[in-house]
Amino acid sequence: MKYVIIGNSAAAVGCIEGIRSVDKTGTITVISKEPYHVYSRPLISYLLYGKTDEQRMKYRPDSFYEDNGVKALLGVTAEKVDYEQKKVILNNGAQIPFDKLLFATGSEPFVPPMAGLDEVEKKFSFMKLDDAKALQAEINPESRVLIIGAGLIGLKCAEGILQKVKEVTVVDLAPCILPSVLDEEGSEIVQKHIEEQGVKFCLANSVAQFHQNAAILKDGTELAFDLLVVAVGVRPETKLAAAIGCKVNKGILTDAHRATNLADVYAAGDCSESLDITVNQQRVLALLPNAYMQGETAGITMAGGEKRYDKAIPMNAVGFFGLHIVTAGSYDGEAYVVKNGGNYKKMVSKDNLLKGYILIGDVARAGIYTSLIREKTPLDSIDYELIKEKPQLMAFTATERAVKLGGTKIED
Repeated sequence: MKYVIIGNSAAAVGCIEGIRSVDKTGTITVISKEPYHVYSRPLISYLLYGKTDEQRMKYRPDSFYEDNGVKALLGVTAEKVDYEQKKVILNNGAQIPFDKLLFATGSEPFVPPMAGLDEVEKKFSFMKLDDAKALQAEINPESRVLIIGAGLIGLKCAEGILQKVKEVTVVDLAPCILPSVLDEEGSEIVQKHIEEQGVKFCLANSVAQFHQNAAILKDGTELAFDLLVVAVGVRPETKLAAAIGCKVNKGILTDAHRATNLADVYAAGDCSESLDITVNQQRVLALLPNAYMQGETAGITMAGGEKRYDKAIPMNAVGFFGLHIVTAGSYDGEAYVVKNGGNYKKMVSKDNLLKGYILIGDVARAGIYTSLIREKTPLDSIDYELIKEKPQLMAFTATERAVKLGGTKIED
């Protein structure tokens, strides 16, 4: 069996390990535009910050490809897939045959049209290792950095460079930071903490015009800068899949086994969609743990095993300047909110189920809340009042405790 994976991040690793759990001998080829051993993308801000280095950023040991019998074609681009002939054509002219193909192509930065952007000489994205290296090569203690985008990518960039530059200003069209992750109260708490470190914000605003090293905002404010980082968002990389007839919405559509509508073709990670069980909708859930689990499911299925990935939920675990945040699920429902100093807890329930939560500051035992959402545990089957105050296993029935401690599997 010839397996080919286009992409080389968490979904690809999951796929490789999934395949090898079933098929020890089939050939696996990984094709990646980036020339690097698989690394953890969320760590690029820590590379700038000085908390890690390229060796420690690796998502698997140096021997990973060799240990798993993988041929890694790094620094080459898959230009086309010939589905009829079952081969991938590379930019160097090579043709890689496959029996089973996984698209793990991830996402690309989204750069909206902005007047005068072409005039800006030093502009960067912040998604890949090369982006971090390029930015690191340009920053100095006198640099004024303007970041467009107050989402996860923009704020992690701000954290990574703040101590190495003169000033960092973040502009976003939304009225609050992390609008896709936090509610208004949570955003205010995190924004205040980040501002206390020295980051400046211009929210509910956007760039009307760039003039070389100055940005004129829509309210007339003029911001001078030396370096520009555009971190507005990302879009799933679906072009190769769409070109051969895979069904694509925002991301590539798959079933619970990660199979597309085309035989022998699969998709996993940020390029694909999953069923978000908290809102019962197909969505792109661009999160590393989801990507790995999707890839593992695809790999096991590709190799002839049985695996489903049908408990996908949006989830984030992130920190900014020492303040920890964990969120999961959706926030549509009845809210229970507790604010205590720098700590914030919001739990949202609906139809006798926990649908989502936000924890800021004290994030201990967040996994119990996540489990309640994933497993769709009826709240009247546990001591929900105790769980809201103090997440602990004693709030579950004896049978449920045994399952969560790894002792028993409840049959449907």
